[in-house]
Amino acid sequence: MDELVALLDSDGRVCGTAPRSRMRRENLRHGATGVLVRNSAGDIYVHRRTPTKDVYPARYDFMAGGVIAADEDPYDAVVRELAEELGITGAELTRLPEGDYADEFTNYRAYLYTCVWDGPVRHQPEEVDWGAWMSPADLVAKLDDPDWPFVPDTSALLGPLVRSFA
Repeated sequence: MDELVALLDSDGRVCGTAPRSRMRRENLRHGATGVLVRNSAGDIYVHRRTPTKDVYPARYDFMAGGVIAADEDPYDAVVRELAEELGITGAELTRLPEGDYADEFTNYRAYLYTCVWDGPVRHQPEEVDWGAWMSPADLVAKLDDPDWPFVPDTSALLGPLVRSFA
């Protein structure tokens, strides 16, 4: 089923809805969530997206998240996405500054969070096919390595924060 997503104007206000397929096809501005997951040692959870993802397939990522559905609160969406993608529930989320990202594949306002999680991580098989904890220094080295293709939106939105940890 083609879910309805909230469309946003340039100020980040909801200005309508569209099926997800149309939002992707026309690269319409929407809302999305993202969570940087760290453990108590300061490591960051890094994962690889499945080859079937509709945007940036088979690339590495260090943000769990996704599109905000129509009539869904951004906080509720981030809790839902974190549980769906990585199986993380009950983590205390700390809000980060919002950000905007746009390229030829996606265009969105990002509602960003971070959390500390020392429990198990359970991948949603449709979305994640590999994952591991990395120190900030190791992640920065991977970000600079062309053999590790990362999604550009996470790199732009949270890369500077990760680099500050290294």
